Amino acid sequence: MIAMRGMGYYSENTIGAKVVIDTAGVLVVDALSRMNLFQSNASFEIADFGAADGGTSLDLMRCLIESVRAANVARPITITYTDLPQNDFSALFRRLHFHDDHVTPLGHEPNVYTFASGTTFYRQIFPENTLSLGFSATAMHWLSKRPSLIADHVHATGASSEEREHFRRQAATDWETILLTRARELVSGGVLVLANFCIDDQGHYLGATGNGVNMFDWFTNHWRKLMSDGEITESEYHNATFQQYYRTVNEFTAPFDDENSSVRRAGLVLKHVSTRVTKCPYAAQFREHGDAHVFARAFIPTLRSWSESTFFNALDLTRNSTERQTIIDRFYQAIENDVIVAPKDYSMDYVHCFLSIVKQ
Repeated sequence: MIAMRGMGYYSENTIGAKVVIDTAGVLVVDALSRMNLFQSNASFEIADFGAADGGTSLDLMRCLIESVRAANVARPITITYTDLPQNDFSALFRRLHFHDDHVTPLGHEPNVYTFASGTTFYRQIFPENTLSLGFSATAMHWLSKRPSLIADHVHATGASSEEREHFRRQAATDWETILLTRARELVSGGVLVLANFCIDDQGHYLGATGNGVNMFDWFTNHWRKLMSDGEITESEYHNATFQQYYRTVNEFTAPFDDENSSVRRAGLVLKHVSTRVTKCPYAAQFREHGDAHVFARAFIPTLRSWSESTFFNALDLTRNSTERQTIIDRFYQAIENDVIVAPKDYSMDYVHCFLSIVKQ
């Protein structure tokens, strides 16, 4: 089961994800400037797909409201946060209605209506021709299903050619599904702005940008050690296969290259594509303060926020929850110890592909 850690943990421990969304904000504002916001007093409907607890996109949503208001002050605005059913939506609602940041909570803004949907973005979430602007960041690398297990690694980036091909095919199918589903939801002139993990033209990807230890190799080595030490079984070792795939730029743009593709026939046109590396903010802080223990205590929670569910759910259900959590805590403690010993070797740079897509 895929899940980000709840109780607001995700937003509080993912500074890098927030930086990525702020970067995408430039594309969002540009897209809004090209839309005719005066043409209707019908509600301007916004979606945040894969929103987790909503904290990382909060400033972007405020920017969107301000931009729409500047063009049409009377136009109602709806914001729908979507994620999987197991997402901690209570943390989202607390953030929308009670978040103490010395400004009006987003859920209390006049003529702004906030909703949530516990529906995967692989299904249609909105009625046809109703969505004005769809946004998603750091979410669509999660596949609709895990196409296979990986024999001796935890991630498709370290899989064999044959194993990786299973993930590539699943990712291609999923990407087309996402695009066609959003095409049905969007109004004519509506926009999608997406910031997705990718493998860039230099072969860089999350936690593997040529600076220090490859993050997924690091995870694999410690998970394998638990198996060799008899802490977990061989089956549990293999089960820790992330349900993820990092697409290349060509894989993102492929559905738009053929004018006769189903995506193009659905009216979607790619307006912008670029990649960007966002340097690990925790490593940057360490370079300033130089305290390895402080770095480790800040860095490990951001790793756990998105990876822990994969490792936890790999453990056999015959183990009780306390035993499973003890193993997981031991795993991350070993990782934290590595960071304390050699802090300069560890970081998690983000590598994203930014896309702006318009429905004609």
